[in-house]
Order: sequence, then structure tokens, then C-alpha cells
Amino acid sequence: MTNVITAVMVGFKEILSWSTIKHVLLSGILVVAVWIGIGYAVWNPLMSLSSHIIELVPFSMVRSNGAWMLSSFLWLQLVLLTFALIYAFFGNIILRSVSKDRYSSFSIYTIVASAIFWGIVWFFKGDYIYAEFLKLLTWLPFETVEKGIAFLIGFYVIYNGIIVTMLFITSLFSEAIIIGVEEKHFQGQEVVRDNLFKSIGYTIKDSIIFIVASIIAFSLLFVPIVNIVVQILLWSWLIKDTISYDALALTRKKVDKSEVKEHRVAVWFISLIAALFNFVPLLNLFSPYFGEIAMFHYFKEIKK
Repeated sequence: MTNVITAVMVGFKEILSWSTIKHVLLSGILVVAVWIGIGYAVWNPLMSLSSHIIELVPFSMVRSNGAWMLSSFLWLQLVLLTFALIYAFFGNIILRSVSKDRYSSFSIYTIVASAIFWGIVWFFKGDYIYAEFLKLLTWLPFETVEKGIAFLIGFYVIYNGIIVTMLFITSLFSEAIIIGVEEKHFQGQEVVRDNLFKSIGYTIKDSIIFIVASIIAFSLLFVPIVNIVVQILLWSWLIKDTISYDALALTRKKVDKSEVKEHRVAVWFISLIAALFNFVPLLNLFSPYFGEIAMFHYFKEIKK
């Protein structure tokens, strides 16, 4: 478990380095621009399809679950934002004050404390927050609510398109991303890169599975709490094979699936952390970079 926490810490540290930020900005701006263009071209058919889907759901259910979805999403955003702000403003103090062995525990305590704090706020004010969201949706005419939910579905499709494309880009240029990490933490040991197309193959396979699973599980996105859990699992599944096989391709002469299975707890844990980035726009661009770096560091440490 120590290797996993160390890898996660390295991942957080390295995505804040200029070289990583440069890669993220260059690739992210390009990918977002492409998907904005695609969205503009297919927006009307996408809205039409979304509206037909919404018509199959009773209006009362759309309105009520829409309010719960907005309330749950707001709670999750505040938890993640609070955690991020603590480390953004007090990260250096925390690193100096907390030992490496206790850093992982401190991070867990911080996010749990953040969740508990906002949970208490929701416990006392949750009904009020839900009622306000419900009131907002009630004030709107049915057509507007329908179009609003259809817009969210369309945005969800485009947003996931950006996430999948960023994963492809990151996997394709993983060697360039990893070289800096290699030199910092492993004294410039050799980077193996004989399995590029094999790891890209896993990305394609998992992307297809992700799309099919998202379609099957679409109705669950209207169920509060369950929608968040389902989305985390879908994103984690999408990420895990790509970053784990990329990491093995960069650290092993031959990729062995059994090694991924042997370390599946670590693979899922790192993938889960990377998936959480996707809940926050802009931070979602860093998700695959964090996953690649953390997973590479983990498997490199295991090899060393």
C-alpha cells in the first residue's frame, strides 16, 4: 500500500510541473476545440435524440430526480473543491509538517473531513437545497425543463467524448510525458517502448466497452447517489487498462496480463483517483496524465 500512496503523491506533484501542464494545455485545448466543432455540427440531432429519451420518462420523475441530481452534484463538487483548495493553499505547509508515512492518512482524513463537513451542511439544509432546485425546475415550463435536461444529456455525451479522446492522446504520447518523471525519480533508467500499439488496442477496446456500458446504464444516471457511483465505476473501468498497460509497456520488455491482475487493487485505486478528476471541468484534462504518471511510478517501484 505504501508504494500506491507514494505513486499517488508523485502523480499529484508531477501534474503541477510545467512540463506536464504544457502537455495538458496543448492537447486539452486542441481536443476541446475539436469536440466543440463536433458538438456544433451534430447539436440539433443530438438534442432531438435527447428530447425523445426524456419523453419516455414521466415529468414528475424528471423534475424530482433532476433536483436530487443537482443537489448531489453540488455536494460532490464542494467536497472535491474544498480538498483541492486545502492542498492548493496549504500544500507546502502540509508537506513540511506531515511525514511521508502519515501523508496518505492525512490526505484520507482531509477528504473525509471535507465530506463530513458538507454532509452536516446537507443534513441540516439538504431539504432546503433540494426544495430550491425543485422550485427552480417547477417554475420552468415543461418544454424548458425538457430542453434543459436534454441539454445536460448532450453536454454529457460531448464531455465523455473529450475524456475518451484525452485518454487516447495521453496514451499515444505517454513516453514523452514519462521521460521527465523517469529522470527525476529513477536516475534516467531506460524507458521501454515496444508495446505502443498493443496498449492503444486496450484503449480502443475499453472505449467501446465504456460506450456500450454507458448506454446500458443510462437510466441509472437519473437515480441520486447511484448515478455518481455508476459514473465513477465507468470512468475507472475506462482508465484502468490503458494506464496500467501503458505503464507496463514503459517498464517491461514484455507486458504480462497476470501482473495487472496481481496488482489489481493498486490499479483500481489509482484509476479511481484519476476518475474523480473527471467530475470537475478543466481538471478532467489532467486525469489521464495523473493516471499515467502514478501508474508508471507504481510499476517502476515494483520492478526496482
